[in-house]
Amino acid sequence: MVRASPVEVVRLEASWAERVRANREQAERLRETLTPDFYAPVSGLFVADPRRTGEPALDVLSSMAGAGETWLDIGAGAGRYALPLALRVRSLIAVEPSPGMRRALRTGIDEHGLTNIRVVAGSWPESLDELGPLPAVDVALIAHVGYDIEDIGPFLDAMEATTRDRCVAVLTDHSPASVADPFWPLVHGESRVALPALPDLLVLLEARGRLPSVVQVDRAPRTFDSVTALTAFLRRQLFITEGGDKDVHFRAILPDHIALRDGAWRLAEGPAGSLGVVTWSVADRS
Repeated sequence: MVRASPVEVVRLEASWAERVRANREQAERLRETLTPDFYAPVSGLFVADPRRTGEPALDVLSSMAGAGETWLDIGAGAGRYALPLALRVRSLIAVEPSPGMRRALRTGIDEHGLTNIRVVAGSWPESLDELGPLPAVDVALIAHVGYDIEDIGPFLDAMEATTRDRCVAVLTDHSPASVADPFWPLVHGESRVALPALPDLLVLLEARGRLPSVVQVDRAPRTFDSVTALTAFLRRQLFITEGGDKDVHFRAILPDHIALRDGAWRLAEGPAGSLGVVTWSVADRS
């Protein structure tokens, strides 16, 4: 792999940042709601049994996890991957900025009797200094984190600096929030600005001189136990206020776009694209 010129790397990082800013500015212009902790009301949606089976992305991660390794989960959320990985590795550090998500994470840790997880409160890369002497772990993981990171270069630099062996990223080729994209023109009268995603990360890694490998797995649709839960999820992705004019219109058109399948509610059309588990060695950074 031939590293791209510094000018090309800067261009790619600037393009990434521009898309993140445009997405954020659009949301700020149209939003009717403001929540200090965006994930607090929906942290329960990210809770999952750490001993579950049959989830393709988790199966791939589990196959990578060595019993003697220390892992770092950046943006660990409620522990969807941190908890099951902790069952397989020596220890795990979970970095998470959302107080609501951290509460759900600590609840999961207590419920499942896990004693090898250290929770670090904060965002990345600001939390790097909390990890101690570097490199601090064997493997650094991001799962559905990075889409909305404006300064992606320093983010990846810090991710690589903390690991002795390799980095892993679980990303889709369209950001998870894109499931609400079909509703944006119908509710706001304009299309949602797309965030960077898996293809953009691969291009950037290769430009930085890395040799990423990708395992593609099925992207399962997000399901909900009720229409109320599905409605609340989409309303948050649209940044509209319950009971407002846009919400009234949204709820009027929603029945045409959802379906009940196998006892769970979901969008009638499945999610676009696939999901990739990306791995690259820190030896590639030299």
